[in-house]
Amino acid sequence: MTTTPTWTDICAVDDILPSTGVCALVENRHVAVFRLGADQFFAIDNVDPKSGASVLSRGLMGNLGDRIVVASPLYKNHFDLRTGECVETPEQSVRAHGVRVDAGRVSVALA
Repeated sequence: MTTTPTWTDICAVDDILPSTGVCALVENRHVAVFRLGADQFFAIDNVDPKSGASVLSRGLMGNLGDRIVVASPLYKNHFDLRTGECVETPEQSVRAHGVRVDAGRVSVALA
Protein backbone atom coordinates (compact mmCIF):
# COMPACT_ATOMS: atom_id res chain seq x y z
CA MET A 1 0.00 0.00 0.00
CA THR A 2 1.40 3.40 -0.95
CA THR A 3 0.56 6.59 0.87
CA THR A 4 0.00 9.95 -0.73
CA PRO A 5 2.69 12.40 0.40
CA THR A 6 1.65 15.37 2.49
CA TRP A 7 2.93 18.53 0.85
CA THR A 8 3.80 21.54 3.01
CA ASP A 9 3.90 24.98 1.41
CA ILE A 10 7.26 26.64 2.08
CA CYS A 11 7.46 29.91 0.15
CA ALA A 12 7.23 31.59 -3.23
CA VAL A 13 9.80 30.51 -5.83
CA ASP A 14 11.21 34.07 -5.91
CA ASP A 15 11.84 33.96 -2.13
CA ILE A 16 14.76 31.59 -2.77
CA LEU A 17 17.54 33.20 -4.78
CA PRO A 18 19.32 30.96 -7.30
CA SER A 19 22.25 28.99 -5.81
CA THR A 20 21.06 29.50 -2.24
CA GLY A 21 19.08 27.67 0.39
CA VAL A 22 16.47 28.45 3.03
CA CYS A 23 15.42 26.62 6.18
CA ALA A 24 11.83 25.60 6.85
CA LEU A 25 10.11 23.77 9.67
CA VAL A 26 8.11 20.90 8.17
CA GLU A 27 6.19 18.70 10.58
CA ASN A 28 8.64 19.64 13.39
CA ARG A 29 11.65 18.76 11.20
CA HIS A 30 14.25 21.32 10.07
CA VAL A 31 14.48 21.07 6.27
CA ALA A 32 16.91 22.87 3.97
CA VAL A 33 15.42 23.82 0.59
CA PHE A 34 17.86 24.73 -2.18
CA ARG A 35 17.39 26.40 -5.54
CA LEU A 36 19.83 25.70 -8.34
CA GLY A 37 19.43 27.97 -11.34
CA ALA A 38 15.95 29.04 -12.31
CA ASP A 39 14.01 25.81 -11.90
CA GLN A 40 15.82 23.06 -9.95
CA PHE A 41 14.90 22.60 -6.31
CA PHE A 42 16.16 20.13 -3.69
CA ALA A 43 15.35 19.45 -0.04
CA ILE A 44 17.40 17.65 2.61
CA ASP A 45 17.47 17.65 6.40
CA ASN A 46 18.96 20.91 7.64
CA VAL A 47 20.72 19.45 10.70
CA ASP A 48 24.43 18.76 10.25
CA PRO A 49 24.81 15.26 11.73
CA LYS A 50 28.35 15.90 12.97
CA SER A 51 27.50 19.03 14.99
CA GLY A 52 23.76 18.72 15.52
CA ALA A 53 23.32 22.34 14.38
CA SER A 54 20.69 23.41 11.84
CA VAL A 55 23.08 24.93 9.31
CA LEU A 56 23.05 23.03 6.02
CA SER A 57 20.74 25.60 4.39
CA ARG A 58 23.57 28.15 4.80
CA GLY A 59 26.16 25.96 3.09
CA LEU A 60 27.76 26.55 -0.29
CA MET A 61 26.32 24.70 -3.26
CA GLY A 62 28.51 23.22 -5.98
CA ASN A 63 29.45 20.10 -7.90
CA LEU A 64 31.66 17.16 -7.00
CA GLY A 65 31.96 15.26 -10.26
CA ASP A 66 28.40 14.57 -11.38
CA ARG A 67 26.94 15.24 -7.91
CA ILE A 68 25.18 18.44 -6.91
CA VAL A 69 26.20 19.05 -3.30
CA VAL A 70 26.09 21.48 -0.43
CA ALA A 71 29.10 21.89 1.88
CA SER A 72 28.31 22.14 5.57
CA PRO A 73 29.43 25.56 6.83
CA LEU A 74 30.84 23.95 9.99
CA TYR A 75 32.77 20.83 9.05
CA LYS A 76 32.83 21.19 5.24
CA ASN A 77 31.36 17.73 4.64
CA HIS A 78 29.52 17.55 1.32
CA PHE A 79 25.92 16.35 1.11
CA ASP A 80 24.43 15.16 -2.17
CA LEU A 81 21.30 17.24 -2.75
CA ARG A 82 19.56 14.44 -4.67
CA THR A 83 20.09 11.67 -2.10
CA GLY A 84 21.25 13.29 1.17
CA GLU A 85 24.38 11.10 1.16
CA CYS A 86 27.43 12.52 2.93
CA VAL A 87 30.24 12.14 0.40
CA GLU A 88 33.06 11.95 2.95
CA THR A 89 31.28 9.94 5.65
CA PRO A 90 28.24 8.03 4.30
CA GLU A 91 27.15 6.97 7.79
CA GLN A 92 26.50 10.68 8.52
CA SER A 93 24.07 11.09 5.63
CA VAL A 94 20.82 13.04 5.94
CA ARG A 95 17.40 12.40 4.43
CA ALA A 96 16.40 13.85 1.08
CA HIS A 97 12.80 15.02 0.68
CA GLY A 98 10.41 15.61 -2.18
CA VAL A 99 10.12 19.12 -3.62
CA ARG A 100 7.58 20.46 -6.08
CA VAL A 101 6.78 23.82 -7.60
CA ASP A 102 3.20 24.68 -8.42
CA ALA A 103 1.75 28.09 -9.32
CA GLY A 104 4.97 29.82 -8.24
CA ARG A 105 5.06 28.18 -4.80
CA VAL A 106 7.60 25.68 -3.43
CA SER A 107 6.31 22.74 -1.37
CA VAL A 108 8.11 19.91 0.45
CA ALA A 109 6.98 16.40 1.34
CA LEU A 110 9.01 14.54 3.97
CA ALA A 111 10.55 11.26 2.89
